Amino acid sequence: QVQLVESGGDLVQPGGSLRLSCAASGFTLDYYTIGWFRQAPGKEREGVSCMSNYGGSTYYADSVKGRFTISGDNAKNTVYLHMNSLQAEDTAVYYCASVRLTVVAGRWCLAQGSFGSWGRGTQVTVSS
Repeated sequence: QVQLVESGGDLVQPGGSLRLSCAASGFTLDYYTIGWFRQAPGKEREGVSCMSNYGGSTYYADSVKGRFTISGDNAKNTVYLHMNSLQAEDTAVYYCASVRLTVVAGRWCLAQGSFGSWGRGTQVTVSS
């Protein structure tokens, strides 16, 4: 059974950093693409970043490019989202999602409909 569990969300001051984790079970990351999404209050869920094990390619939304980094540890079956220079606009519930697909990461993996399995999310609040 595919399961994704997010962790690492917290309250952080503007300009601070956090690392989110997405622990996968029931499958191995070798043949999967993992995406990170977020949903702020009153807004639709949006794609933040994704990583495909096809060459380890990654893709980022313009709003986080240069501040967020996605990485994976296949030995731990975990994908991380390193977030730096956090801003109030980054406040949201962050979700990870998976799909059994290994193609080059691109705009396609920032779309919710590309993914079949989802975690329950972790809250990130950026506030002074």
